[in-house]
Amino acid sequence: MIRFDILTLFPEMFTGILSSSILKRAIEKKQIEVNLIDFREFSTNKHHTVDDYAYGGGAGMLISVEPIHLALKTIPNLDNAHVILTSPIGKTFNQETAKAYSEKEHIVIICGHYEGIDDRIHHYIDEEVSIGDYVLTGGETPAMIIVDAVSRLVDGVISSDSIKDETFNNNLLEYPQYTRPAIYDGHAVPDVLISGHHAKIEEFKKYESIKRTYKYRPDLLEKANLSKEELKMLEAIKNEENN
Repeated sequence: MIRFDILTLFPEMFTGILSSSILKRAIEKKQIEVNLIDFREFSTNKHHTVDDYAYGGGAGMLISVEPIHLALKTIPNLDNAHVILTSPIGKTFNQETAKAYSEKEHIVIICGHYEGIDDRIHHYIDEEVSIGDYVLTGGETPAMIIVDAVSRLVDGVISSDSIKDETFNNNLLEYPQYTRPAIYDGHAVPDVLISGHHAKIEEFKKYESIKRTYKYRPDLLEKANLSKEELKMLEAIKNEENN
């Protein structure tokens, strides 16, 4: 089981994702645990505010480090947890990161907000993580994405067969898939997929996976660990595209 503690000003935003579908079942089966902590409750001023003007001026309000630190101190076994701050300046979250996180037992996610957080927050975190090169209104959406991507890799949450061939496995995009009817509006499913020839079907899937990656995300191929057979397929695809 993996435990997530999420520090947020808007715990209600997580209601939908945690009360439906796969994550709901994973929580019920105790494969994951998610605790929402409203760090506004740890504000020490009478108005329960957590933000203030920045020293030196500047637009917007800055979140104080104090309520976040006080909230962190209430989390059991914090010394053994991996503490993340969602931030646009962090390293980009990807499937490789999700796999690494899925092997941890305890992850704490701090949701950033407004113009940012007092920089002294860095004394209490392990790393900053971004979900892409754009700015959001808050860190709740990135936190949801991290929890979702990591949870589905936890043993038993999704069948291993479903995960094995999906997109980004070995840095390749997933091959195209089809279902019934075999012909729709004049568009047919590739013959090989209904041939019953398992070896040729697997070869088709591998070839199409590499082809799709070459077409849409060629940058991933630089990191893919391709076999000799797959490298031959890649060369054939390049020749096909150039002719």
